[in-house]
Amino acid sequence: MTIRHHISDDLLISYAAGSLAEGWSIAVATHLALCPACRRRLTVAEAVGGELLDTMDDEASVDQSWASVRSRLQQPETAAARQSSVGHSGGLPEPLRSYVGGDFDTLKWRPLGRGAYQIPIKTGDRETMVRLLRIPAGKPVPEHSHGGRELTLVLAGSFHDGTGLFARGDLEDADASLTHQPVATPEADCICLAVTDAPLQFRSWIMRAIQPLLGI
Repeated sequence: MTIRHHISDDLLISYAAGSLAEGWSIAVATHLALCPACRRRLTVAEAVGGELLDTMDDEASVDQSWASVRSRLQQPETAAARQSSVGHSGGLPEPLRSYVGGDFDTLKWRPLGRGAYQIPIKTGDRETMVRLLRIPAGKPVPEHSHGGRELTLVLAGSFHDGTGLFARGDLEDADASLTHQPVATPEADCICLAVTDAPLQFRSWIMRAIQPLLGI
């Protein structure tokens, strides 16, 4: 498994600081379970964050320290990180497995129409909406933009949307600047974890009409 789309620096730093809402944290933690390179980046972020707290004494030093954090997060991954086999088993990793109560074979899907399914995931925060999505092989999601941020983590199968190909472990980080239409590749259904902080903005009036019923 080669992961090409990773957690952004701002998400990783916020996760290391413990300041992310629960929904975002689920996506980040699940990606980390699959991605040895980002686990290494997290270790660096936590270590540098500790140094920052110990040494900062004025606003200038804070700015310099954050610049240092970002620089160190962008270093190439090590050979050991690339060779790690953690997360290659093909199942649902923790902490996501605990949230849905099992693995792929125990999931209880709710129909969304056109062969797509979802599983809403309850969290304790009011900032995000979290769900599993299953897109039928070879089928598209209706074209949409975003009222806020959307994290989409691929757990099985893959999709493409004009910005690239996203397979198991890849994380797409979208915002209001992106209008796209994800399409599952024909080999298998695509199962994703999706986290949003605002409703999607569909181009189709039919989708807009039924959107309140779907809760997306």
